[in-house]
Amino acid sequence: MSGIRVLLITGLPASGKTTLARALSERFGVPLIGKDAIKEPLLDVLGARDAAQSRRLSDASFAVLFALARELVAARVSFVLEGNFRPGEHESPLRTVLERGAPAVSAAQILCRVTEPVRLERLAARVGDPSRHPGHRDAELRTAGDRRSDAFLDLPAERFLYDGSGRDPGASERLTLLLDAWWRGP
Repeated sequence: MSGIRVLLITGLPASGKTTLARALSERFGVPLIGKDAIKEPLLDVLGARDAAQSRRLSDASFAVLFALARELVAARVSFVLEGNFRPGEHESPLRTVLERGAPAVSAAQILCRVTEPVRLERLAARVGDPSRHPGHRDAELRTAGDRRSDAFLDLPAERFLYDGSGRDPGASERLTLLLDAWWRGP
């Protein structure tokens, strides 16, 4: 590998982003910065009484994520970024991250998708999961939600679509082969 590699993992809540991001971080031996890893401690300290406050903490979490990503690029470290990035809103700070290390930065984004019944089933299971942070408001996500994060971002990056439903047992293996080739690329 030459240069800095940045993997952006995005998609709707319960589409398999975090699971995939952890596996890729481990596979490539690079740090993972996930939005929820930032938001959960903020929820513990500041709390969020309603959806509006939760959204403000999400926005703050993304701001921290982008700042950390800029620092990693400046240090010439490859990494994985994971979150439900919002098209039309998050491209500008991500472009700043990628441009900071240009031309040495190569980026790829992976959009995780599952069928809506699978996603709703996962969200329902999260509601009763004691290991899941209650501040995520998973019950509310089952009835309403921002579907903007179910799209690729308009960024100069390779694009990969990933079916995180588990329906296709070869999906992970195919994606891994494609990403291995991209990771080793120029």
